[in-house]
Amino acid sequence: MKTKSLLFILALAIIFSACSSRKKKEQTISLSGAFALYPMVIKWSDEYKKEHPDVRFNISAGGAGKGVADALSGTIDLGMLSRQIEQQEIDNGIWWVSVTKDAVIPTINSGNPLFETLKKRGLTRDEFRKIFITGEITNWNQLPGVGTDQVINVFTRSDACGAAATWAEYLGGKQEDLLGTGVFGDPGLADAVVKDINGVGYNNTIYLYDNETGNKNKGIEAIPIDINENGVVDAEEANYDKLGQILDAIAAGKFPSPPARDLYLVSKGKPQKQATLDFLKWVITKGQAFVQEAGYVPLNISTLDEQLSKLN
Repeated sequence: MKTKSLLFILALAIIFSACSSRKKKEQTISLSGAFALYPMVIKWSDEYKKEHPDVRFNISAGGAGKGVADALSGTIDLGMLSRQIEQQEIDNGIWWVSVTKDAVIPTINSGNPLFETLKKRGLTRDEFRKIFITGEITNWNQLPGVGTDQVINVFTRSDACGAAATWAEYLGGKQEDLLGTGVFGDPGLADAVVKDINGVGYNNTIYLYDNETGNKNKGIEAIPIDINENGVVDAEEANYDKLGQILDAIAAGKFPSPPARDLYLVSKGKPQKQATLDFLKWVITKGQAFVQEAGYVPLNISTLDEQLSKLN
């Protein structure tokens, strides 16, 4: 009799443990992918847990390519994506919602003696293309009006990522077309430019600027894009001094798109887990209140309504 009682208690314990484990899994949301979206998702998860303390998050950065691959394989609930969604991914069942906006900004070492000249002159899309895609420009003295002999050391991303894909798209190519020394991750690419006085690269806005001060991070500067190609950075193009300036320019449509673009959360098919759906609805509604303070651009009302309709 005593043995039967012990077996019964053990069976109950196993059932309780299984139920507890299942509930924990249902209340855990896992995300991976784009460095561009990682700080924003961290902020959202922190704020969401204040309202929903039972929900847990597992969040890792690793590039947009990893986020899509993980989402399609079902190893995560949501992938973080910072580039246009490809037709092949749609054909494979990718489902998505837009959640915020930012941009990819060309960068240069702040100690480069030519920076002040380049800040006033800017570079056209075609000049950037000749540096990053074709390799026709390898020295600053090849630019009209810049007579100084100084080599250009190009850095790019080694991981499959939205920043590289977006920057390449702006220049008329794909990530694999980008020249330069490959570096992993947004922080790594910024650090490579900071450590090389001749270095140039590109970064998502949140990795170029300090979100608390709004100033650019130490050792790195933005190369202005001469959008109207008149050989000078006009007042309406001079939006790089502070994070708030560039975010306002993106929101107002004054910055080219690309390299400005929407950021997405994706999954293989519409999420079935209620915790994931609830979190996405919160991101599209209450969560937008935290977008600007996190260093991103909120979506407009019509876009938010469109995204919300996908979740209902």
